[in-house]
Amino acid sequence: MVRDAQFCSYSLLFADKIGMLEKLIQIFKIKDLRNKIFFILALLIVFRIISNIPLPGVDAGQLKNFFESNPFFSLLNIFSGGGLSNISIVLLGVGPYITASIIMQLLTMIVPRLEQIYKEEGEAGRQKFNMWTRWLTVPLAILQTYGMLTIFRSQKIFGALSEFDVASILVVATAGTIFLMWLGELITEKGIGNGVSLIIFAGIVASLPGGASRLFSVFSSEDIFTYAIFAGIAIITIAGVVLITEGQRNIPVSYAKRIRGMKMYGGTSTHLPLRVNQAGVIPIIFAVSIMLFPGLIANILMQVKNPLISNIATHIGNLFQNQIFYGIMYFVLVVLFTYFYTSVVFDPNKISESLQKQGGYIPGIRPGAFTAEYLNKIMNRITLTGSLFLGAIAVLPLAVQGLTGIKAMSIGGTSILIVVSVVIETIKQIESQLVMRDYEGF
Repeated sequence: MVRDAQFCSYSLLFADKIGMLEKLIQIFKIKDLRNKIFFILALLIVFRIISNIPLPGVDAGQLKNFFESNPFFSLLNIFSGGGLSNISIVLLGVGPYITASIIMQLLTMIVPRLEQIYKEEGEAGRQKFNMWTRWLTVPLAILQTYGMLTIFRSQKIFGALSEFDVASILVVATAGTIFLMWLGELITEKGIGNGVSLIIFAGIVASLPGGASRLFSVFSSEDIFTYAIFAGIAIITIAGVVLITEGQRNIPVSYAKRIRGMKMYGGTSTHLPLRVNQAGVIPIIFAVSIMLFPGLIANILMQVKNPLISNIATHIGNLFQNQIFYGIMYFVLVVLFTYFYTSVVFDPNKISESLQKQGGYIPGIRPGAFTAEYLNKIMNRITLTGSLFLGAIAVLPLAVQGLTGIKAMSIGGTSILIVVSVVIETIKQIESQLVMRDYEGF
């Protein structure tokens, strides 16, 4: 019996591997899907090339020392795809576009007209909303570039710059952000993953070889326990992200029987899947973007000659350097943005209305407003679990660092969250396209 059980488990494992191999072969057999994947890879290669083209006049040694002594800018470097650490022509990455998206999403909660345009005017309304987001990205990119330039000049990273040099850097860096925004939208249009998330993902993955080489260059046998802790954190984080991303609650749905002529339709039962984390990786990106703003503004205002403003900015900067305060704020923002973005993408009223039109109902719940209220209550409960778990994973490396005193990459949890979530989302979209083509074949 034991041998039979072992044989069955080995057979299932082998079958899974064969199924995965067949999917990979199928992906590259379908010309349209293959071309999409190669096109996206080509765009990501273009992004990596331009992120390594530096602006002129940078002191490389001073730049390296600056990033080693300031973890805040190491975190900001994630969202620039590595362009900030090189002071490249895309030094801000897609950061201003993310910030503009956050501002526009928040405005939908304040301005009813914006919410109406975004939710009720269909595709035309969303296109108009996206256009305003792009326009808002331009002044934000200019302001953030000027702020970064002010900080770098105060740290002697740049040499003497004339007014023409400053204007040129502002134009080039802003154009770089707009170019990356365009690349991201091209990737999204192909239907395989979110373009902005994939650009951030590419920047994180590209930094892994350099990080690994630095890690092993200072390795000693005394640090084995430290490395074991970090490996454990990585495994727990990956497992947690997969668990939350894949977790869902199935709401039973039944359809009433309908008679048309001599035929009877309906009478079937199915389920409505509600994901534990409807928002995906977006809450993490939004939370980090918001966390970057106070520190960035504080670093700029520290250079002001007014003693009062300079002192206030110094206190704010020191506050955001405090790991306990930073961890609490990070956790709270992840939870809040998970709820916020879930409310944007999940509309219980529309789902209830759609079910009612199709003759569907949830057993024991009256159609219409009662169904919408029930779905909203269930969604709030499962989102609470997902948001708390997501926030806990985000601050886990910070907590371990605070308890053990080990100086490590505090951005490790954020990086792993983004990488794992983007990989899962992209795989799902590829699989959905495979399924769609299977149905077309039938």
